[in-house]
Amino acid sequence: MDQRRNLFLYHKKDPASLSQVAPLYDLARRYDFTIVEDFRKANIIASIGGDGTFLQAVRKTGFRDDCLYAGISTFGRLGMYCDFQIEDRSKMIEAMANELVEVRRYPVIEVTIDGQGTFRCLNEFSLHSAIIKTLVIDVFIDQLHFETFRGDGMIVATPTGSTAYNKSVNGAVVDPLLSCMQVSELASINNNRYRTLGSSFILGQERTLTLKVVSEGNDHPTMGMDNEALSIRHVEKIQIKLSEQKIKTLKLKDNSFWEKVKRTFL
Repeated sequence: MDQRRNLFLYHKKDPASLSQVAPLYDLARRYDFTIVEDFRKANIIASIGGDGTFLQAVRKTGFRDDCLYAGISTFGRLGMYCDFQIEDRSKMIEAMANELVEVRRYPVIEVTIDGQGTFRCLNEFSLHSAIIKTLVIDVFIDQLHFETFRGDGMIVATPTGSTAYNKSVNGAVVDPLLSCMQVSELASINNNRYRTLGSSFILGQERTLTLKVVSEGNDHPTMGMDNEALSIRHVEKIQIKLSEQKIKTLKLKDNSFWEKVKRTFL
């Protein structure tokens, strides 16, 4: 930690947010951190907001695997990615100075659309029908045609993303120590013509998931990359796999993933 002193703070630029984070800038300088304006020069990137802000910070700074990310909550409660609260600044500095934090690595998925653009997701990739009409998708695991799906769409989640959108459709909560991705259905239709597994399934890190959109007048789906939407005029094939990169995050040693799950849901 002593060698990581270049700090980039990611937050909103409106007057209220600037006023809220100003003491954090002063505190960081007091403890000999260098505040940098260019995230590419940082070796610690701290988001200030909520879990959504953390996801944006990771995306906007390019999913860097050569720095540490930290989440600072401004909502009076901790999140799944936010281990620190802005009101408790002294505890934040104390934890870093006394090595009460540890580095945890979270899996990332890579999404390639029609062999062209590739995107990364820390939480999940989602595919939705953009009109009032079901999507038909041929689902392949590696080279195996696994099923033909008809319904509203699909979610492919990382372990940390398993507690978000994925959980709301009865997907499993997955320990982020497992390098895997989970596939969950959105309102699938099961009849004599279309038959799907009907439950979420988990793929290991060596697998490639391919979704081929069957053109039946609905090949312009809305795609979600974490908390951002991507709309492309025409989509045929989407390939999803685990990235070789992992996001390194600063976490309190006494605040494990399962402690967060218990605090959030139980």
